[in-house]
Amino acid sequence: MKASATRTGGFTHRIDVRHHSLTADEPRDLGGDDQGPNPQELLAASLAACTAITIEMYAERKGWDLGDVEVDCQYEQAERGGTTTFTVTLKLPSALSDEQIERIETIAAKCPVHRTLEGGSAFEQRVERR
Repeated sequence: MKASATRTGGFTHRIDVRHHSLTADEPRDLGGDDQGPNPQELLAASLAACTAITIEMYAERKGWDLGDVEVDCQYEQAERGGTTTFTVTLKLPSALSDEQIERIETIAAKCPVHRTLEGGSAFEQRVERR
């Protein structure tokens, strides 16, 4: 997987992933033009979207009708070296059984973004002159 960020002005960046583009920026009070979510918001959005898609795919395989699913993700940035806590809220139909809810909760915690954040990451960085 690859994502590229290219400056388009100020702190605004065009992010390219496969054939998709989106915009990231900082809010005005931090010197940006508020042309898009900031990188931290994109991280929360990634976890929310991945969780929603994961549980929807699981429910589809099981033949369960989830209707409109909503997943909220909130978190506070931890101090350097500290642990960041994500609060993920699944908003599911009340008609689901307790067993279905329990299974969906288990599956939600197995989405790829959740596993990545939970497992920690290693970073390699290099500089290329253009």
